[in-house]
Amino acid sequence: MASATLNLRLAPRRMLTLREAGEYVGIPAKRFPGACSVRPVAMPNGSQLYDMHDLDAWLDSLKAGSPDSDDEILGRLG
Repeated sequence: MASATLNLRLAPRRMLTLREAGEYVGIPAKRFPGACSVRPVAMPNGSQLYDMHDLDAWLDSLKAGSPDSDDEILGRLG
């Protein structure tokens, strides 16, 4: 049986759309803004994107059992 090798090069991405950020952390895009305390970054072109580093830090805090800060809780309410 013949075998083939596939070489793919993917450009690294750091900033994600709302849908991509939700997929990244496993939360539906509809629920993501209310469930995740990470705020999007306003890009020069006007788009709002989520930084993967911030999402990773948020996930790590969940694993560590760190409670949300008062500012994070108030930010979700407002």
